[in-house]
Amino acid sequence: MDLFNDIREHEQVVFCNDPETGLKAIIAIHNTTLGPALGGCRMRPYATFDEALEDVLRLSKGMTYKCAAADVDFGGGKSVIIGDPLKDKTPELFRAFGQFVESLNGRFYTGTDMGTTPDDFVHALKETNCIVGVPEEYGGSGDSSVPTALGVIYGIQATNQVVFGTSDLGEKTYAIQGLGKVGFKVAEKLLEQGASLYVTDINPKAIENLLSKGREIGNESIKVVAGQDILGVEADVFVPCALGGVINDESIDLLNVKAIVGSANNQLLSEEQGEQLNHRGILYAPDYIVNAGGLIQVADELYGPNKNRVLNKTKAIYDSLLEIYLHSENEGVSTAHAANVFCEKRIESRRKRSSFFSHHKRPKWSIRS
Repeated sequence: MDLFNDIREHEQVVFCNDPETGLKAIIAIHNTTLGPALGGCRMRPYATFDEALEDVLRLSKGMTYKCAAADVDFGGGKSVIIGDPLKDKTPELFRAFGQFVESLNGRFYTGTDMGTTPDDFVHALKETNCIVGVPEEYGGSGDSSVPTALGVIYGIQATNQVVFGTSDLGEKTYAIQGLGKVGFKVAEKLLEQGASLYVTDINPKAIENLLSKGREIGNESIKVVAGQDILGVEADVFVPCALGGVINDESIDLLNVKAIVGSANNQLLSEEQGEQLNHRGILYAPDYIVNAGGLIQVADELYGPNKNRVLNKTKAIYDSLLEIYLHSENEGVSTAHAANVFCEKRIESRRKRSSFFSHHKRPKWSIRS
């Protein structure tokens, strides 16, 4: 009964066990009001089963809000594979996982996430059509970091409009935490627009590449800082593009910025930090609004990949953020709370409409054997 209490907000939780391949996985479907659940598959060597369950439940609920915010015809879901992605991956393991996904009869679509790659899911695609984000040569839509980074840029523009009265990106200072696929593209765009940057990343090569890019485009206003020092630099906007939970009780007092806009998932350790940022006068762009570009792309795959359609839909992030900021100001609530209300209203307004799931046709590019 304790387990049912833990999953009371979720429609379905599936425990997947295949001793032959060593697969141990959990699929969580949070809400399918807007359509079949959509969410990536994370692979981590979780210390305990409870840790894995807590992660997949939290992430799948977040996907419900993220799908609503992005205005895609999908609900929230997520999956986790318990294992070391550096040691435990095999084609057979991902085919076994694909069989479990297939057993859900189209209620859940998944693809790459932390610890997994598009190539992993080429194997899963042999067992199920319910896979997104595969390489372009297998009918996928390509690098999802491109629309994700574009969404962050639109988010910064909307935030700048509210804070500074102009959506211009240049002549401002940004503190960027993380120069991975998304963070690097965001930094590159900001440099091109004449911005000044503080940056940090655990990969020295990424920093070296950005410095080289700055020299190439004629903007060398880049200062490299070490690790957590990025939290205390004086800048206009903090751009977290690395791990979640970066805004917590310890870090929040260190911040010396006017706004936060980034791609990292679950930037707030808890909703309480949203209230604290509001009290401090730091404008927070809710992460699942800002980083929805990648989700928009993989959801769009199921209609047939179309990059122009994805990029046009990603533009809506700008207007959605402005609406959330206005609601936050008018109601005197945090932007995190305003974003949740925004999404809950959208879900409720579509509760009585015909389910996308009941009419959905699977893609034609399956390579199932």
